[in-house]
Amino acid sequence: MPNFENLRKRAKLYKRWHQDRYYPVAAEIRRWLPRYSSLNDLEILKLDFKLADAQELVAAKEGFESWTALKQGLAKVETPLQTRPEKPTFIDAQPQLFVRDIATSCDFYTGKLGFELAFIHGEPPFYAQVFRGAARLNLRTSDMPLFHPDFRLREEDALSATITLDDAKALFLEYTASDVPFHQGLRAEPWGAQTFIIRDPDGNLIAFAS
Repeated sequence: MPNFENLRKRAKLYKRWHQDRYYPVAAEIRRWLPRYSSLNDLEILKLDFKLADAQELVAAKEGFESWTALKQGLAKVETPLQTRPEKPTFIDAQPQLFVRDIATSCDFYTGKLGFELAFIHGEPPFYAQVFRGAARLNLRTSDMPLFHPDFRLREEDALSATITLDDAKALFLEYTASDVPFHQGLRAEPWGAQTFIIRDPDGNLIAFAS
């Protein structure tokens, strides 16, 4: 268990992320604080989020019902070895896809793949984020060719992102009904997973696996 000072700093970090409208923190708040469970990211980021709320989030992640309970628990078990710096905690991973046109890409991911638009940035827009559930993809425009002309000839299955979910077959059927362009149909892999791959308008290959 990390020491109290590190947990206190983590709570301040969550509060700052909320103030900075850093979208990934909204997913953490929704997951660990039940009163936010019915809100989307934007609704969460618009709400007042105090340090006490951030401390409650940290306590919940550590398995305690409150910040006070966490402090009491730490007081009972903390040892000199636990004063060493805490290792970083991985919170999220967000693949970045390079695209030619933000509007076209956003329309594809929201209209065809069922994602929602988290934000779009720039004038004209050059950066955006889309999400579905906990999966997030960052989209960034590029004026350069996205792939070398020979790349797909040599690496025809090279992926830009992999998204895991609980039922790949159900999503495959949903996408089939929406005429989503598939690079690979649904299949059972030797290691037991079910996968399929779609191709976006810029040639990015996105794998879905369960």
